[in-house]
Amino acid sequence: MPHDHAAHSERDIPALLAAAEQLCAKHGTQLTALRREVLELILHAEAPVTAYQLLDQLREIRKSAVPPTVYRALDFLLANRLIHRIERLNAFIPCAETDHEHNDVQFLICRKCGAVMEIEDHGISTALAKAAAAHGFHPAQAIVELDGICAACAKD
Repeated sequence: MPHDHAAHSERDIPALLAAAEQLCAKHGTQLTALRREVLELILHAEAPVTAYQLLDQLREIRKSAVPPTVYRALDFLLANRLIHRIERLNAFIPCAETDHEHNDVQFLICRKCGAVMEIEDHGISTALAKAAAAHGFHPAQAIVELDGICAACAKD
């Protein structure tokens, strides 16, 4: 299901945080105050956010925040499928659907406005798996990042 990460202002942040806490409890992990704060910053972001942008924002809440603190929280959020890392941007976005595998997803990244749309097209993943198998390659994941212009920017 497509999800435009530029439209986060429309999201129900408290409900998403509650769902994240439930997901962590289901996995036997805990969404600590720090992890929750980092997730909340990502949920409120209007665009993909870098670790150092998160650190700057977190220091407004926690003066003693340091890079390893943020990276540990990000590692936890990634491991628990609450966020995605956009490799091309070296930045993070919230996961649109926490009940899917994170190794079978595609991102459409607008080079004009920075919007990121998360899609899950199994046909793309199947085609990549077949192409890899034809070469004797065994992929661990099929994350695709497409760079281009979004529909809104194309109209301008």
